[in-house]
Amino acid sequence: MTARVGIVTFPGSLDDRDAARAVTRAGGEAIPLWHADRGLRGVDAVILPGGFSYGDYLRCGAIARFAPIMTDLVPAAAAGLPVLGICNGFQILCEAHLLPGVLMRNHHRKFIDRRLLVRIEDTSTLWTRGYQPGQEITLVLKSGEGAYLADPAMLDTLGKRGQVVARYADGDPNGSAQLIAAVRNEAGNVVGIMPHPEHAIDPLTGPGDEGLLFFTSVIRQVVAG
Repeated sequence: MTARVGIVTFPGSLDDRDAARAVTRAGGEAIPLWHADRGLRGVDAVILPGGFSYGDYLRCGAIARFAPIMTDLVPAAAAGLPVLGICNGFQILCEAHLLPGVLMRNHHRKFIDRRLLVRIEDTSTLWTRGYQPGQEITLVLKSGEGAYLADPAMLDTLGKRGQVVARYADGDPNGSAQLIAAVRNEAGNVVGIMPHPEHAIDPLTGPGDEGLLFFTSVIRQVVAG
C-alpha cells in the first residue's frame, strides 16, 4: 500500500511542489488538489503548503479559508484526516478554526528568511512520531506574519494538553508566544508549523534532511493502518 497525500494549491502557493517532492522522497504518492475543486480524491492525508494564498489580502489565509476545497477538508479533518499546514498553511488552519490561536506580523516588522533550530516537544502526532521528544532539528523560517499568539487561557490549555508540537530553540525570531513554532489540535491529527520541514529533506538542497521525518512519520502511520 502506498500512502496518498494531497497537496492543496491555492492562487499564490509557492511551496506546493516542494511539499510534493517531500512526500515522494518519503515514499508516498503526492496527489494535487486544486483550491477551487470539491472533493479530496480519496487521499490519506493533506498538506496545506506555504506561500501567499490569494495574495494574502485581508489577512494571511483569510480568503483561503473559504476556498471550495476547504468545504470538504474542514469536516474531514474534524473526523480524523491527518492534515499538516506549513507557514501559510498554518495560517489557513487557524483561520478555519482547525487550530487555536492566530499568526500575526513579526514583532520587528521584518520578513525572516533564515535557518534556525526547532525543538520537537510532542511526538504523539501522526506527523512527528518519527522524532524523539526534545530532539532539535534545523529548519528554514521564511515569513513576515509568523508570530503565533493566543490569549493566556488558551496558552495555558495548550501547555496542559501537550498541544505545543515545537518551539524555537535558539532565541525568539518573530515574537511568538512562549517561542511556539508549531501546535496541534486536541486529537493530534492536525498540525500547523511555521518553519518549513519540506525545505530540509536533502542535504544537497537544504540544511540537512531532518525535516523529512514529518512526512515519513505520517506515511508510515497510514501504511500501518
